[in-house]
Order: sequence, then structure tokens, then C-alpha cells
Amino acid sequence: MESEQLHKLFIHLEQVITWRINNSFQSFASDAPGFDGSNYKGFQLGNYISEKKLCHQEVIILLMALLPRLEPLLLKRIYLEFPHASFFDFCSLNDNGRLFRPTIQAVQHILGGENITERLKALDYFDPESVLMKEELIVFSGSNQESSQISIHQEAFNKIILGSELLPKMSNDFPAELLQTHRSWTDLILPEPTLREIQDIESWYNSSRILMEEWGMQKKLKPGFRVLFYGEPGTGKTLAASLLGKYIQRPVFRVDVSMLVSKYIGETEKQLAKLFDKAENKNWILFFDEADAVFGKRTNVRDAHDKYANQEVSYLLQRIETFSGLIILASNFKNNMDKAFTRRFHSCIKFGNPKYEERLRIWQQNLPEQLQLEGISLEQIANRYELTGSNIMNVIQDVSLKVISLQEPDYKLSLEMLLESIKKEYIKEDKIFA
Repeated sequence: MESEQLHKLFIHLEQVITWRINNSFQSFASDAPGFDGSNYKGFQLGNYISEKKLCHQEVIILLMALLPRLEPLLLKRIYLEFPHASFFDFCSLNDNGRLFRPTIQAVQHILGGENITERLKALDYFDPESVLMKEELIVFSGSNQESSQISIHQEAFNKIILGSELLPKMSNDFPAELLQTHRSWTDLILPEPTLREIQDIESWYNSSRILMEEWGMQKKLKPGFRVLFYGEPGTGKTLAASLLGKYIQRPVFRVDVSMLVSKYIGETEKQLAKLFDKAENKNWILFFDEADAVFGKRTNVRDAHDKYANQEVSYLLQRIETFSGLIILASNFKNNMDKAFTRRFHSCIKFGNPKYEERLRIWQQNLPEQLQLEGISLEQIANRYELTGSNIMNVIQDVSLKVISLQEPDYKLSLEMLLESIKKEYIKEDKIFA
């Protein structure tokens, strides 16, 4: 069924090109074969055209870009029927000279014919602010833009044809790693008010399209959503970000701040620009862990480095305000952040160290059932030892591995063994163990 629907779209493209060959001076807008996007719903590409509300001209450009992958012989078939058509002067030939490739000039000819004004207007669809460019659909090849070949970006092809999303891997051009988790909201043990604040972000995601588009608030409100998670390490900030992505079914990328920050003037800004440009309009969640390094307070200007560091902060302010997705910044202390950022956060959520009841739940929910506790009262352990969730998980892993290594069938965990692992966590953090 999908292949039939795709074939119909390319039949329409062939009709449009044939019409233009026979009608060089007619207007595309009023005289070209008609197109009704509603006739093509029910398959991946048709749904995409409808969802993005692509106009007829944008559909033609998109189909032209898809030709090399899906209908590479279409232009050759038309050429055999109209070998003297001037349209083919604007196409490019492949390496062996046997197949025609679509170019920007070929698109201009389809949309504008012999009308210079209309051909120039066709270039607007390749403007950085156009839908096709914002969605990163089109790839150019060639130094001269007008004669550049056009094709579909690999990530876009996977999305609009195959229905899958090809996510980038960490690199110098994209210094962020994908965060994933098999855990659920019940594993994030926090005070109820904090949990509600986090889940309010999920509500924003589910309701933002109605607010901005259907209610017309995009003219009054800035796009996207900006959140600060602050609190000591190990209190659940990363897990919360991962769970948000899991439940709204959007990828979460943890930005490697060390790859962003450079001692060279202007380099940090360039790296940030690459990151935001790649993530823009993808509906991804950007999670800046240890965000103080790039979102910290501006300093008094003492030298050129201070001046440019402050410029980087100002640049960040501009980018996060115009970013259309969800940005989460994580910091150990709220006061480490520049106030210009905190004023722009929609929400600032404190992740405090777990209280007794929360520590007890973390112990109870995460100790493996196979462990047999000998003389251990979890209530007393939770009450006496003020550990973070991350500390407790480290202890659980440590004692579990030790018990398994004993190779005894009953997997008994003694109090001495548990306290030894807890002591290790205290020593790591320079705390006095008693």
C-alpha cells in the first residue's frame, strides 16, 4: 500500500515536470496540475506532508530531492520523451553520464519557468528559515548553490520514508550522548512536591502544541521550555531527565560540557552553535550536566578572555531563549548560575538529599530479592546513614558482587559486609563514618 502511495506522488511530480516542459511561461501557482495533500494520508511521507502543512512548491522540491533514492530513472524517462527540452539543461548528470540528477536550478525552472521573478522567488524555499531547511531535509552538493545537486538528508530519509529516527552519535560536531533508562517513575524516589514539579514538565510537552499553535500564543510566548535541576550529586537529576525522555518518547542527549568549553577565544561559542543547530527542530531534550561551566555567572572584565567569556554567556542566553525544545540544566548549587539564566527558567527544581523515609524506600526497592539479610534492620540503616540515592545504589552493587563472589548458595549478606561498603561511600566523600 505504501509503495503504491509513493508511486502516486512521483506520478504527480512527472505530470508537473511534463506540464512545465510544455508550458514555459505559465504560472505554477495557478496553472500547474493540482495537488491535494489530503489525498495522500495514511502512509509515512503523506502523513509528514500533511503534518508539516507543506505547500505544493515544497512538496515538489521534496520529491525532487527524493528522486536519487526512490525514482532515479524518472528524469531519464521524461528526457527520452522530450530530448530537446530546456529543462534538462538545468539538471546534472551522474558520473557515467547516464542519469539526470535534480538541482536547485531545475527546481527554479519547474516553479518559475521563463519568469525571472518567479525563479528568484523559488530560492526562498531554500532559505535557512524555510520549513525544508529548518527540518534539515535537503542536502546540497557543489560549490555553486544554484547549480548544486539536491538530495534528501539521511536522517530525514529515515524519518519520513522509513518511519525511524536516526540519532547522532557523540562526536566533535555533536558533543552529546544519548541517555536511556529501563527504570520508571516509581524508581525516582523524591518528595511528592518535587515529583509533581518534574511531571509538570511532561504536561508542558503534551500540551505545548495546543497552547502555541491552536491558541496562537507563539506570538506572545517564547518557544521551548527551560528547567534548572539543582542539588548535590547523586540526588536523581540525571535519572529524572532520562525518565522525562522515556515517558514523552523523545531522545535525551547529555551534553559533554568538557567538549564544549575551550581555552581558545570564540571556540566555545562555535561548539555551542553546532550543538544547537543540530538539535533545533528535532524535538530533542538537551541535558547540560554540571552546567555551571558554560552557564555560570559572568565575571568582571579584566582581560580579553573575560570579555569573550561574557560574550559566550550572552550568546547562550540568546540560543536557549529561541530553542524550540526542552532544555534541562543541572547544577550542584542554584547560586552558581548566572541570574540572567535563572530569570528565564520556567521552573527551578531542587533535588535535596533523601530523608529517612526516602532512604528506606530506596533500600527496600533496590536490594535484590536473592540477598538474605542477616541481622540487618533496613530501618536502622536508613535512619543512621545519610546517603544519597546514588550512594545507596553503589553500596547495593558492591555488596551484591561480594556475596556472589563467595559462591555460597544462600547469598547471605552480613551486617559487617554492608557496613564496610557504606564506609567506602563515606570515605569517598570525606565524611566521618561511625
